[in-house]
Amino acid sequence: MAESVYKVIELIGTSTESWEKATAAAVETASKTIRDLRIAEISELDVQIEEGKIHAYRAKIKVSFKYHSNA
Repeated sequence: MAESVYKVIELIGTSTESWEKATAAAVETASKTIRDLRIAEISELDVQIEEGKIHAYRAKIKVSFKYHSNA
């Protein structure tokens, strides 16, 4: 098996509906500009509150993707 290197970045997705949709929004947006996404790990979940009600769900995720050198 060839050796591989992966890079990890942190993203925050938001949704007015759910943490799942917040996570999906972050992954889907990242996949438009990053090749070879591999793993998304949820590191934190929180909500934004306005006037005593949940206004938005936020998911902080760590996403890994395969690193390709330009060599």
